Amino acid sequence: MENYVKSRVEEQPSACPLPGVLPDAPEVRVKDGSKIRNLMRFALSRMESKPKAASQPAPVEEGDAVEESSPGCPLCRQVVFRASGKGVSKAITCAEIMKRRIKGLHQLTRLEFSTVKEVWEPLEPGAGLDSLTVSRNLPAIWILLSRDPLDQSQPGYQAPGHYDSLWAQSASEGSVGSRPGQRRKRGGAASGVGAGGRGKGPGRLQGRPRDPKPSS
Repeated sequence: MENYVKSRVEEQPSACPLPGVLPDAPEVRVKDGSKIRNLMRFALSRMESKPKAASQPAPVEEGDAVEESSPGCPLCRQVVFRASGKGVSKAITCAEIMKRRIKGLHQLTRLEFSTVKEVWEPLEPGAGLDSLTVSRNLPAIWILLSRDPLDQSQPGYQAPGHYDSLWAQSASEGSVGSRPGQRRKRGGAASGVGAGGRGKGPGRLQGRPRDPKPSS
């Protein structure tokens, strides 16, 4: 591939695998270069303030400006985060921030693969090389957050408060084994560790004379 250069990347469209998504639910597309603060500003504006008048909002990408919402429109009850490849972890972070910011959100998660086609062009068009198209399957995630209850029998469902319970469990497990007022023991002569952190081996004794030099 040293004679080729990547010209463009085409992601194949895929239908939303989440059941029960409302028609007015905004779809936030998270990429590897997206900034979380921009994504969260848009998502929170659709669920915490008056959204703009739009029947079918377009997916949000990095650099898109968030317009002011117009009065008279109801708030969105749902929001969808979708990402593929390196943006999966960032989409999960956005969903967890939303659940911490807005209490009582039901979550439904789907994992799948998305097909991406990379088109490679030859560096020298006159060398007789043809264009190459490489198809790759990247892991993708779809996360639905809803104020209204969802079907609990669906795989990937998380009830409200599940996030807080995990944090409380992690905090309690981290405190096990640590007692108040307990001090760390410093190694002494028995452990072979001195005050400076270096031990003295059993073969090195204090006051041991050196071997005399041989006489000429």
